[in-house]
Amino acid sequence: MIGLLQRVRAAQVVVEGEVVGAIGHGLLVLIGVEQGDTEVQADRLLERLLGYRVFADADGKMNLSLRDVGGGLLLVPQFTLAADTHKGMRPSFTPAAAPQAGLRLFNHLVLQARNQYPNVASGRFGADMLVTLTNDGPVTFLLRTAAGTQ
Repeated sequence: MIGLLQRVRAAQVVVEGEVVGAIGHGLLVLIGVEQGDTEVQADRLLERLLGYRVFADADGKMNLSLRDVGGGLLLVPQFTLAADTHKGMRPSFTPAAAPQAGLRLFNHLVLQARNQYPNVASGRFGADMLVTLTNDGPVTFLLRTAAGTQ
């Protein structure tokens, strides 16, 4: 499972003119689900998202996590993160999970996040979304929990 996290001042997702998810200061995370991913990878990714130290402490060092600062978490499904871009001029989406598996694991991730953390919003799986953000830093990291890992 892939999480492209961005530290933001604010972010929102709009679907068909309606804001379906929005946060202030926190993390916007684009989520890609790959073939072979299970709830194990989703749970590990969530653990990393909530604990990854990307916020500055009093000395300006990245020593604080989302939990430490109490920021928002906006999870947005993005199957294109699982693309194979090694050859040619067009991406291949064979590494991506089938839509039903992707939906199931994205929903699992969102549900677990809401069970563990108070400020969670999400985009809508399979929808044409408009995502806006004010990147803070910018600070962006790619986190990956590979299938078969704990």
